[in-house]
Amino acid sequence: MNGKVVVVTGASGGVGRAVVRRLGAEGAKVALLARGEAGLAGASVDVGAEGGIAKVYATDVADYDGVRQAAQRIEAELGPIEVWINVAFTTVFAPFMEVAPEEFERVTRVTYLGYVWGTRVALEMMRPRDRGVIVQAGSALAYRSIPLQSAYCGAKHAIKGFTEALRTELLAEDSGVKITMVQLPALNTPQFDWGLTRMRRHAQPVPPIYQPEVAAEALVFAAEHPERKEYWVGGSTAATILGQRIIPALLDRYLARTGVQSQLVDGKPPTGVSNLWEPADTDRDYGAHGDFDDRSHPRSVQTWLSRHRRLVATGAAGLAAVAALALRSAAK
Repeated sequence: MNGKVVVVTGASGGVGRAVVRRLGAEGAKVALLARGEAGLAGASVDVGAEGGIAKVYATDVADYDGVRQAAQRIEAELGPIEVWINVAFTTVFAPFMEVAPEEFERVTRVTYLGYVWGTRVALEMMRPRDRGVIVQAGSALAYRSIPLQSAYCGAKHAIKGFTEALRTELLAEDSGVKITMVQLPALNTPQFDWGLTRMRRHAQPVPPIYQPEVAAEALVFAAEHPERKEYWVGGSTAATILGQRIIPALLDRYLARTGVQSQLVDGKPPTGVSNLWEPADTDRDYGAHGDFDDRSHPRSVQTWLSRHRRLVATGAAGLAAVAALALRSAAK
């Protein structure tokens, strides 16, 4: 990433904030796209402190023209965009029938169409040069939906379908532009402090919970190695995706019994903050982390195994060969 121009949407907080920090540490020129002034200012300082270069572009990703204008400014001020990482989203925690139609539409515009517009604008810049990388921050919920998050889950499913269609088109035209998706687990981010909720208790990620730096490491790695269709981060993501393939109806019943309670904190009310229509971090910088540091994992063994699967496969084959020789020797 050293010296490369990288665009990150949702850069002011949560996973996006952790991503831009990591990019700064690798010496990238990072274009920060989000809405909140305080969060963007904090993210810019973080990138500079890590050794990178950052420029702020206050943008609502639901607005295609706004995203396109930001990209044109980025190319004029920083240089050709080489990597585009879509992270921005918003959500509503509530049963479906308690989500107003305009709220559901807004979640869809930001969380789904924000990715579509970001991807389209990135392609407008990258295709004439026949090079570039687009990374979609996905979720285990792109495969397995849960209660209270119908709009968010629908958007993540849509991103997966859209990305698969586009990837086949790029492969068909033998394009030098690559696109990949990273399916993430439950993460300790401000999402649960500033997501609009109709519940009486504070929302939480479904355990096990990982720190946003785990996601950031995987997203930057995917940007550097975009040949794979997608990456899975966290053992819970792998288990969820595989479980959905094998026992989807059983998971429906399990989540019907446990899915609501597992997303709520006993004895803690909601914050009353919402970033659905306006940014929550205009005056306050929330940073990358949410309220669950004491319950969050700072690393993922599964992610390391996924990144080094060839090495793991080679090692497993070697161990199997040694074991076979030992058995033969014992049998003689």
